[in-house]
Order: sequence, then C-alpha cells, then structure tokens
Amino acid sequence: MFRFFLILFIPLTLFSSQIKNFRWSDGDTYLTFLEKLHLPSKALFYNLDADDQKLTEEIRSGVNCQILESPKKEIQQILIPINDDLQIHIAKNKNDLAFEVIPIIHETKKESFTIVIESSPYNDIIRVTKSKKLAKIFVAAFKNSLNFKNVHKGDKLVMVYDRMYRLGQPFSMPTLNVCMMQIGDKAHYVYRFKEDQYFDEKGAELEVFLLAAPVRNARISSVFTMMRWHPILHKFRAHLGVDYGARPGTPILAAGNGTVSFCGVTNGYGNLTKVSHVGGYVTLYAHQKAYARGIHKGSVVKQGQVIGYVGTSGLSTGPHLHFGLYKDGRAINPQSVVRVAASNLAGKEKKAFDRMRASLNKIVNQELKKASLPKTFVQLDPVCHADVNGKPKESAQKSNNTSDDDSDD
Repeated sequence: MFRFFLILFIPLTLFSSQIKNFRWSDGDTYLTFLEKLHLPSKALFYNLDADDQKLTEEIRSGVNCQILESPKKEIQQILIPINDDLQIHIAKNKNDLAFEVIPIIHETKKESFTIVIESSPYNDIIRVTKSKKLAKIFVAAFKNSLNFKNVHKGDKLVMVYDRMYRLGQPFSMPTLNVCMMQIGDKAHYVYRFKEDQYFDEKGAELEVFLLAAPVRNARISSVFTMMRWHPILHKFRAHLGVDYGARPGTPILAAGNGTVSFCGVTNGYGNLTKVSHVGGYVTLYAHQKAYARGIHKGSVVKQGQVIGYVGTSGLSTGPHLHFGLYKDGRAINPQSVVRVAASNLAGKEKKAFDRMRASLNKIVNQELKKASLPKTFVQLDPVCHADVNGKPKESAQKSNNTSDDDSDD
C-alpha cells in the first residue's frame, strides 16, 4: 500500500512534469471521467469494495481537481476531493494505476473584513471580495431577521469567518462565525452556533429547518462520519449519511418540504431520490426498492409524504435506507440537524453561546475600528509530499497569480 508515499507531486518531479487543474463537470460521473481519460475502470472502480465505489458518487460538481502528467503526457497522479476531509488519490504504482482514499491536507484561517455599503450588501460583497459564496452566506444568515430594503448607502457590514486553504487556494465553503449589519445607528448581529444554525443576540434561532425521520420506527445501523481510519482494513473510510435498517418495502418519507431534483438509478446508491429544500439543503434517499407513484424529477413533496420504499438496490449488503443531508453541496450529519428545534437556547447551551458571542463581538468591534478590506492571497504552487515519518506535509513556492474563492469547491 502506498497511502502516504508520493501523496502528491514530489518537488523534484515539478521540473519535468506538468500539473493540470480542472473542475469536475456538472453531470459528470466517476465512470465517465475514467472513460474520457482512457483509464482502466476495472482496476479503478469495479475492483473496489462497495464503500469506495459509493464514495465516488459523492464527488461534487465544480470541485477543483489536479492531474500530474509526465513529460510524455502519461498520468502519474490524480486528486479528486470528496468532502472537506477526504480525497480520491489515483497514482502510478509500478506500472499500474491504483486507487485509494487519503486525507486532504489543508489549513484553516480566520478572516474578517468591513464593507461600507454603496449599492446593496450582496452586490458590495461581490464587488469587494469577488466571491459570490460569501455574498450568499451573508444573505442566508440574515434572510429571516433583516429587511434588506432598509439598508442604505453608507451603512456598514462586518463578516468574520473561517476559510480552508488547500494547496494555497481557498477550498470549500467559508464557515461563518458572525455577521454584523449596521443600519444607521443600530447594529444587527447573526451568530453561527451549532452546525450550520444561525442565532440572534438573544440566542433565538433564525434559520429553521427541522427534519422528520425518513423511516418510522427504524433502527440506525450506521452513523455519519466524515473521516475515520479503519483499524482492520488500514484505510480511510467515510460514511456521508445515516443508514436506517428496515424491512424491504417499508415506506420512505420525505424529511421536509421540497422539490425532487433527482430520481433515477446510480451505480453505488441504486434507486436514488434527491429532494431540494429551502436554504440550500438537499436530502438523499438511496438503495430504494421502488419509487412511490408520481415521484419524479420536479415533483413537489411535503414533509412526511411517501416518496419510495426501502430496498437493497445498488451496492448494498441488506435492506436499508441510506439517508444523506447536504447544505450547499457539503455533506452534514442528518442527526445533528434533526435534533435542532426552533426554540431559544437555554441552560448550558445559552451560557456557551453567551461566551462565544462576547468573544466574537470583540473581533467585530476591532474590525470596525480597522475597517480592513479582504486581503488578496498569494497563490501557491501545489507541492505536497510525505515526510520521513510517512505523514503528509505541504510545502509551497510563491507565485504572482491571485485568485478568488469562487474558483474553489
């Protein structure tokens, strides 16, 4: 196994090899990707175990990927991110290409900026940061608590967020910590507390998305995990959803109101349905025996409506529902969201929130005094390799190129 041997682009190869960056096309599949590059689908897909095959279906459209080619245009390595923690690594192993899943090496930075409004918060964030993602995050945070028609020229906004960098470039969606919108003399705050939940200064939840259980009275046979090391198989695993064990034919219920965005057959997940909800949420229902009558792409469904039936289609060892939840394309734990109700924080949670709020308010006040603009970052040449202990590390060389985070995942 070569898990940490030549993880990506040994520096010496840069003098004779070429790194190609590309974005995963919308509608493309892992198998069609292999076909386009004339890569062996048997070795790189069909010979994989069921878990790894299903992970290939988690590749998000628009994600930034890399290919290292030799001077003879032969593929040496490929990196394809699956989520914020793991990536597919295809690499030359002697004369053959081999597949494995490895951690993503990244750095998280806390960033903040102040903007004086000229036209609107959304347009001004894009104007200054060149990032539609940050603009969308800002609007989503305030959408249930602020009338944007009351915002005028000269008002100020502050954003404090965490951003991941992979190979020197912004990676994945920024994670909001706090937003402040100053309208006239009044400041309006929104804080991120718990997992993708927004609260006002008093600890009242602002964005409400309460899921119902997709299968009634079912046992959970497998829980959500972004990344774990399997001690027996000696490889990285991820399970981006919750499995509900149930008898074949058990009704599957829509977890929330929404519109069916996909209804069809896939290699790993078998009969699959995806439902899009407000706020950028998508729920996924896999391994179905059959779809409910009238369910198709474009169908509008209500929470609790039967949309399909438990089965074992696709790569499945027994009848169950694999239930996934995504926020803006990122897999999140369905159980953590299910437990969040539309209520005020209380007790220990409220005390923890108050401590976090006080700390973030200090950052906002400091940012207002500085009135700093978002910093442009220096793009780094992607050089990542293993150290003497077999652990991945990253080195970089500065480049004169700059970019914005709308080119990331």
